[in-house]
Amino acid sequence: MEENLKDKTARGLFWGGMSNGVMQLLNLAFGIMLGRLLTPADYGMVGMLQVFSLVAIALQESGLNIALINKKDLRHEDVNAVFWFSLSVSVALYLILFICAPLIAAFYHQPLLTPLARYSFLAFVISSLGICHNAILMRELKVKQNAIIMMSSLVVSGTVGVIMAWKGMAYWGLATQNIVYIAGVAAGRWMVSGWKPTLFSRSSSLLAPRDILSPLKSLLPFSLKIMASNLITILNNNILTVLLGRFFNEREVGYYNQAAKWNLMGYSIIQGMIVSVAQPVMRQVEDDRERLLRVFRKMLRFAAFVSFPCMFGLALTAPEIITIAITEKWLRSAQLMQIVCIGGAFLPLQQLMYQLLVSKGRSDVCLKNTIAFGIVQVIAVIACRSWGITAMVCAFVGVNIAWVFVWWGLIWQQTRLSLWLFLRDLLPFLFIAAACILAAAWAASFVGNLYLSLLIKVIVAASLYLTAMQLLHVETFREALAYLRKKKT
Repeated sequence: MEENLKDKTARGLFWGGMSNGVMQLLNLAFGIMLGRLLTPADYGMVGMLQVFSLVAIALQESGLNIALINKKDLRHEDVNAVFWFSLSVSVALYLILFICAPLIAAFYHQPLLTPLARYSFLAFVISSLGICHNAILMRELKVKQNAIIMMSSLVVSGTVGVIMAWKGMAYWGLATQNIVYIAGVAAGRWMVSGWKPTLFSRSSSLLAPRDILSPLKSLLPFSLKIMASNLITILNNNILTVLLGRFFNEREVGYYNQAAKWNLMGYSIIQGMIVSVAQPVMRQVEDDRERLLRVFRKMLRFAAFVSFPCMFGLALTAPEIITIAITEKWLRSAQLMQIVCIGGAFLPLQQLMYQLLVSKGRSDVCLKNTIAFGIVQVIAVIACRSWGITAMVCAFVGVNIAWVFVWWGLIWQQTRLSLWLFLRDLLPFLFIAAACILAAAWAASFVGNLYLSLLIKVIVAASLYLTAMQLLHVETFREALAYLRKKKT
């Protein structure tokens, strides 16, 4: 079983990493085209609505997707109840937000947001149709199938968005791109999972709502805490966008959103490959503390091995990437991107710790921690308002990094992972990555050409980091190479 689980984990990490890598490359390609066609204000218009869509999605899922993944004896009735509940909630939320759209526009002092909001919010109604099917695919570790679905949907939706932007439809193209992507993903998961909802009993009589939803009673105590935690996490991650939209204008929001978008493309590659396997794998070993600790530490080292060099490198090359990809009109975003990418290096680590707590059934701990984090973050960001956007972003990132140690404290309570071992798993990768990045920055400082500077930074940083991993005989590096060689053969 140990070897079987190890193989499944490695295969899941491989496909999760590859799919997220390909998706971010596709996002990069479409993002470059859209960034050249659209303005910061166009991105700002869509960005101001993002938090409402994300909150609605968290409410419609209600943490029940995680409950389905965690449930040991999953029945059709459980999945069926979650499907109809999620769909009902999403329709109700859409109607509420449709009515409240003028109030959202008034909050941001932008009347054009009313029709855009009513159109954009259709996305989370459509997404509710694939929630259960995604849980089934994740539960069965069908990462490869999920990857193909998402990549195909991204190609179609990105093409639609670029065409609409080219035709002068501005922010409507961005909104449509999102809707088409979500619809494609939901349809693909329906086809691959093989599961279908039911409204009729075996005798072909229509089931009463009470009979359909009755299985939720066993799922809700766990899932409601997950939902609340997810809601607060979404608010925490998007509070800066909301405050910038309120205190400044859509152009400034657009600059920050562009920086945040590149940051997301970076860390989601690492986070995506980990999340795709962490929850189902840790669920299988949750009753064995020593085994769970071994699995967790191995994933933690892998996350640090990849996240620190990639995200620090993205911060290093931000000015060149932004200027080359989407022209100098976005150069203000590069400054903000350098800050958020440093913080982004720590997000996959926090997500992994969150997944461990969930696998142990401690959704209540996640909720309390997320609430405390949100309060501290809001206070820090608002306190820096008078110093401008850059100071607010620095405060936002600083709290995020510092909170890694709070997460460790919660992990220690469950696994007794000492601070020494925790730091020993992380700090070598952090220091080596930082040293390689600084050396690359120094090497490129003698070059004036933008393209040559980018090339030198990438080559020097990557070469130094990989050489250091080889010379220091880092186990995580050797395991990654061994698995890649195995895949080739």
